[in-house]
Amino acid sequence: MRNTSTGTGKVVVNRSMSLDGFIAGPGHAMDWIFDFMAPDEFPDIAAATGAMLVGRRTYEVGKRGIETMSRGKVSGGDYGGGWFGPQFVLTHRPPDPPDPSVTFLTGDIGEAVATARGAAGGKNLEILGADVAGQCLRRGLVDEILVYVLPVLLGDGVRFSSPGLPRTDLEPIDSTRSGAVTVLRFRVRK
Repeated sequence: MRNTSTGTGKVVVNRSMSLDGFIAGPGHAMDWIFDFMAPDEFPDIAAATGAMLVGRRTYEVGKRGIETMSRGKVSGGDYGGGWFGPQFVLTHRPPDPPDPSVTFLTGDIGEAVATARGAAGGKNLEILGADVAGQCLRRGLVDEILVYVLPVLLGDGVRFSSPGLPRTDLEPIDSTRSGAVTVLRFRVRK
């Protein structure tokens, strides 16, 4: 299941994080991210993304954020970025009625990654959400982790990694700075 440099896209855990290790604030709030970065600040990353696989909670938070953005707070694409493409939500409870712009998947994380990766068209599959990312890391399905470290201490919220995640060794690939954001990219060691 792992990408072995075949020229196809990678499976990338992609997340913004406060300096104290939170990817969402209390109540799963994520609006604080846009205090530090513009929705379309990283067009190269958006261009390399072919599909997204997210958990149900991340989908719900993102959906609320898009509704807020559409009222004029910020502009951009899905999940607050300048990206549009196939979105897959891994859930035990698909909504009724379903959102026609999203494909809801139930079942095994490996099957979900394979399905979403197939839709990525050779580009990267971005993984969003602590639970889905943790499941992918536990199964060895992740090639890289991309983290946008933001200059804020949230004090509480959703941690970067889910509880029970075993030690995962990473190899630093790149670090850059864009305005107030420090971008770190790691390869997951086999």
